[in-house]
Amino acid sequence: MAMSYKARRRWSLVLLLVWLPLYVVLVVNLYAVLSPMNKVLEFIYFVVAGVAWALPFKSVFKGIGKPDPDADE
Repeated sequence: MAMSYKARRRWSLVLLLVWLPLYVVLVVNLYAVLSPMNKVLEFIYFVVAGVAWALPFKSVFKGIGKPDPDADE
């Protein structure tokens, strides 16, 4: 069952305000454990970490910036 537009907007807000800051802390702490790292590996680590947080939530963020398709005009 697909989520409604309003539910996706609410979940996207929760993800951005709660999950993302926790994820950033996790990534930085993991980096501290893994360092020192080669500059190329460090770059790859942060690029992958920067994209990886959003991939599981792609369906939640899809179409959020567009007008509500269910709204009466």
